[in-house]
Amino acid sequence: MTHPSLIRRPARPRVLDLFCCARGAGTGYARAGFAVDGVDIADRPNYPFAYHRGDALDRLTTLITTGEIAAYTLVHASPPCQDKCALTVGTNRSRGWGGAHNDLVAPTRELLEATGLPYVIEQPNGRARIRRDLSLCGEMFGLGGIRHRNFELGGWATSRPAHPRHRGYVRGYRHGVFRDGPYVAAYGAGGGKATVAEMQAAMGITWTDVREELTEAIPPAYAEWIGRAFLASCGQEVAA
Repeated sequence: MTHPSLIRRPARPRVLDLFCCARGAGTGYARAGFAVDGVDIADRPNYPFAYHRGDALDRLTTLITTGEIAAYTLVHASPPCQDKCALTVGTNRSRGWGGAHNDLVAPTRELLEATGLPYVIEQPNGRARIRRDLSLCGEMFGLGGIRHRNFELGGWATSRPAHPRHRGYVRGYRHGVFRDGPYVAAYGAGGGKATVAEMQAAMGITWTDVREELTEAIPPAYAEWIGRAFLASCGQEVAA
């Protein structure tokens, strides 16, 4: 095993994008000035950065064991936690819909802490067991979807941006009642939910029209904001 101190870090900050899906986070970090390496269990032909197909936690374990993790500046992880998301614990569970879901937050955090690197864990609103060190909303970035996401920041910190008041409802059915509004929901299909084109516009994602990839993504604007905040917290130059 090569000791991390013997591996030269690249001049350009590099982020490891675990559970990367269709590069919503990766694109944001690239815009902030990071080199990006993605890891996902599925084939992601739309992922334009360095990519490893495989289990994210197995890959992270290998990088820690070999010392290659020292090549990274930051680790971002969006582990599956549908079991604790707002939709699952709310409408779906109350009506007996849906099935069993994985919750990989705890094992992901354990490995992230073992890296010794600063990290970000991203989760949707719900009961996922993460610290809500940072919460972002599409309204902060002028997007057409609220898309609330919470982030646990390990080994670093930043101030929270102001959360603008919402301008109305998210369009669609909730508990059997249809409401119209200025926002669209990027999950599911039917029931007034967003079309693929509406999801693309609401999240600032144009490179994929695959519904599953869109519903799992975060807006690149979120990761770009986080990447810039991280670099500022380290006193590093932020990309223009």
